[in-house]
Amino acid sequence: MMRLFSVAVLFLSIAFQVRSDASDHKYERGDAVPLYANKVGPFHNPSETYRYFDLPFCSPGAVKDKKEALGEVLNGDRLVTAPYKLDFLVERDSESVCQKKLTADEVAKFRSAVIKDYYFQMYYDDLPIWGFLGKVDKEGKADPSEYKYYLFKHLHFEIFHNKDRVIEINVRTDPNALVDLTEDKEVDVEFMYSIKWKETNTPYDKRMDKYSQSSSLPHHLEIHWFSIINSCVTVLLLTGFLATILMRVLKNDFIKYADDEEAADDQEETGWKYIHGDVFRFPKWKSLFASAIGSGTQLFTLTIFIFILSLVGVFYPYNRGALFTALVVIYALTSGIAGYTAASFYGQLEGTNWVRNLLLTGALFCGPLFVTFCFLNTVAIAYSATAALPFGTIVVIFLIWTLVTSPLLVLGGIAGKNSKAEFQAPVRTTKYPREIPPLPWYRSTIPQMAMAGFLPFSAIYIELYYIFASVWGHRIYTIYSILFIVFIILLIVTAFITVALTYFQLAAEDHEWWWRSFLCGGSTGLFIYGYCLYYYYARSDMSGFMQTSFFFGYMACICYGFFLMLGTVGFRAALFLVRHIYRSIKCE
Repeated sequence: MMRLFSVAVLFLSIAFQVRSDASDHKYERGDAVPLYANKVGPFHNPSETYRYFDLPFCSPGAVKDKKEALGEVLNGDRLVTAPYKLDFLVERDSESVCQKKLTADEVAKFRSAVIKDYYFQMYYDDLPIWGFLGKVDKEGKADPSEYKYYLFKHLHFEIFHNKDRVIEINVRTDPNALVDLTEDKEVDVEFMYSIKWKETNTPYDKRMDKYSQSSSLPHHLEIHWFSIINSCVTVLLLTGFLATILMRVLKNDFIKYADDEEAADDQEETGWKYIHGDVFRFPKWKSLFASAIGSGTQLFTLTIFIFILSLVGVFYPYNRGALFTALVVIYALTSGIAGYTAASFYGQLEGTNWVRNLLLTGALFCGPLFVTFCFLNTVAIAYSATAALPFGTIVVIFLIWTLVTSPLLVLGGIAGKNSKAEFQAPVRTTKYPREIPPLPWYRSTIPQMAMAGFLPFSAIYIELYYIFASVWGHRIYTIYSILFIVFIILLIVTAFITVALTYFQLAAEDHEWWWRSFLCGGSTGLFIYGYCLYYYYARSDMSGFMQTSFFFGYMACICYGFFLMLGTVGFRAALFLVRHIYRSIKCE
């Protein structure tokens, strides 16, 4: 595991070197500092972004694309040379970019962007800059047909430096320099800009702190800690319930069954001891079950590695595409874990077709993700959005899957097949299964999943808002330590509630606990997807077919991943319980 982590860190350290053209970020007066225009798009639709020059801006010279890393492309970044010249320590009072006559169609295009609240994003010496393209004048006008639409034509850049380094940059628009876009007619526009340099004492290594301060404000920290306290109370109540009720019941069961062994032999057994000959009967569709356990173990390992990288500071604000690069690289490197776990467990379940099992393991999570990606990438291509991956990037991902993911999956599967591990069952399984007695409706699978998923979800739902606002909005999330604590609490609550429900299922003489424990453990993923509906319609302003399909499509894949991961955690916890209680009694 440590060797795997070392390899992952080596790959990531190379992949995360996302820098501007000046790698040392040190300049002298008059030096050209790299400025790139990234993208434009509706402010409330973070996935719907377009190239900067898809809008009819004018450029004083040839536009050059910046070579981007894999993570930047996956993030939708498409950097090109910006039309502004911001040389180091060179001030400009009012400089013309260029003059252009906008046609009626170009005016309509700009007006549509202003109506949709378009913003632009640039990077200056790897520092992000944002601004809006224009404004809508609604003052004193009740009828939307009377609104006035304006385009900002003058940008003022305020740049802070500490000796020979750029520390901070802000941009604002001149409210008096406007272009009327209300009517579809030709308009003459002269795009202007000005620059003001100021000195600051902020050190270079602290220049990104301003972007993470919003997450650390007292109000937000108070809410985060309230989330932690809420989760801890949930855990304490659940553990208290298990300690006082479940353990006492188990103790009474052990005493009762010990007395039964000393009593008459013809005394009928009841409860979970009665089904000791069926409880370790292997589940139906054992190849699918082993594949689910293998995929869930891989996703759990991936999540742990992501948390390690976040806690050591790899995912600092606006380290463009770092998270996407980490997800691709670590998922590829951990595919051997999925192959080994699935093949080894499939062997323990006395499965024979291990090749089919490996194919199923490789496709169980990647298959739905690939289908979703193909659909959403087609939508992005139809919209000409930057979310559409270039052919070269698709080839790179395919090569990673072909040359890294698949071979490691096969090697892990071969190692798991040859491990010759045996399933450790403390009691023997009878030849024929017992019939499960009729049970009330609330003991069926769906109600049990609802009960199992509610408690873990209640422990994390407060933190979910901040995660969604970061992933599907413009809020920055940097308090990874709190997120890691919430994740640990989620694992504990999932394991405990699955253990409790598994015990009650066995006590009702229902021995088909294998799939039930997996489904109950993973049911939190369904609750998270339900929260997606609430967030989209009640807490966000997202709209449009592309943004809607991206949100629900990719969140379905993420929640499915949570389902597999937490289902694996629930099953492992239930397996520990079952082995423990049947090892503690004497069965013939």
